[in-house]
Amino acid sequence: MIIPNWLLQRAKLTPEQSALPGKSFREVYEASLEIAQQLHHKGVKAGDRIALLSLSNEETVLFIHASWLLSTEVVFLNNRLTKQELAWQVSDAEPSIVIVDDRIAATFCFSGIECLQYSAVRQMPAKEFTMLEQWEENRTLSIMYTSGTTGLPKGVRQTAGNHTSSALASALNLGLTDQDSWLCMMPLFHISGLSIVIRSVIYGMEMRLYEKFDAKEAAKQITAGTVTSMSVVALTLDQIVRVMEEENNIAHPSFRTMLVGGGPVPLDYLKRAASCGLPILQTYGMTETCSQTATLGKTEAMRKLGSAGKPLFFNQIAIQGSKEAGEVGEVLIKGPHVTPGYIGSQSSRSPLTEEGWLATGDAGYLDEDGYLFIVDRRADLIISGGENIYPAEIENVLLAHPAVREAGVCAKQDERWGQVPIAFVIAEEVTETELLSYCQEHLARYKLPKEIRFTDQLPRNASNKLMRFELKKRL
Repeated sequence: MIIPNWLLQRAKLTPEQSALPGKSFREVYEASLEIAQQLHHKGVKAGDRIALLSLSNEETVLFIHASWLLSTEVVFLNNRLTKQELAWQVSDAEPSIVIVDDRIAATFCFSGIECLQYSAVRQMPAKEFTMLEQWEENRTLSIMYTSGTTGLPKGVRQTAGNHTSSALASALNLGLTDQDSWLCMMPLFHISGLSIVIRSVIYGMEMRLYEKFDAKEAAKQITAGTVTSMSVVALTLDQIVRVMEEENNIAHPSFRTMLVGGGPVPLDYLKRAASCGLPILQTYGMTETCSQTATLGKTEAMRKLGSAGKPLFFNQIAIQGSKEAGEVGEVLIKGPHVTPGYIGSQSSRSPLTEEGWLATGDAGYLDEDGYLFIVDRRADLIISGGENIYPAEIENVLLAHPAVREAGVCAKQDERWGQVPIAFVIAEEVTETELLSYCQEHLARYKLPKEIRFTDQLPRNASNKLMRFELKKRL
């Protein structure tokens, strides 16, 4: 399959359609093309790999499109990570250059590689280049790091074919209208945020972008009828509903879709959202699948409570080893939206089985009607405010402290965040405060243990493998 260079094609088809509030696709194309020419003056060309450390703002959208007009691979760096975590990813990805938003440039600097601020690029002269008007479907366009169960991050390749297939499958499921406008309060370095940028340009749809989640602003947009769709996690859905309840508001009739990922949605949230006129669609996806794989329609939301729905049109879902409905096993995914592999230290590792299935590491089952239910997210995965936290990553940091002999981390239910990490350690002559301070140097803030409990023994099986489910019982 040959895929058109997205923004170039969209600017040809509907140049005056709104891309961002106050900007048409023609204006976005012209601004992005100028940045692309400035990057080309710097030596960036088709096939190069660059890294982007940014905030979720309009300027970042222009730099993303500029990079793709040049047909480069973009490594999306999470600005919430520590310098140490980011330095590892930059070293692993080996980009030719790191482009940094001016507002965070002072915070991050990487040795051995050139870092350019947005403003520095914008002051460069423009150099024309020959644009690729079409892409092969296997051309890598984006790379996002996701932690594996071992705690070692994996650089996931996302191709033109992956993204296009994902966007088309979503459109077939959700439908499109001429008035669509997607409210984006998800970070652009996450697949949930980036997928909205891509849908916008493929669909010819407006995107309203905010740097941070704002429940009051979201409720205002939803009730005013200025947006038709939004992506949230259960935590942020609850916050929006609370605002709407306080103000006694309901969603505007033109608001069509509230896409909720990051885990099952509690029944209470669904009922309260329905009272506010919010059409909830629960969904299941991951970085390796370019966002959605399955989605539960609003008509089945109450009938199939807790389900992530059925696979979208091009996708397949199976349960490994399952012979009948309801039997729990590892969730397997197949489809054109699935990554072909990883980069850097994990490049030799294939994400697919011999039969072409992606083994997700998630336990789940299909019911008698073919609806997917996730039993556990990657067994021990902690989902805190929609962010994925792997216990092994926190354990590895704690074990690096000279006073710590053993460490185990599990999830504790939390009213505000859904879950938070709690650490159990066997240690000598060290305080909780000292260990938390040590963790702050090596972990992003959202990954920090909310509590460290000292113990004499950790639960292990006959092979000395840590049994984290036993830790949860101690809570």
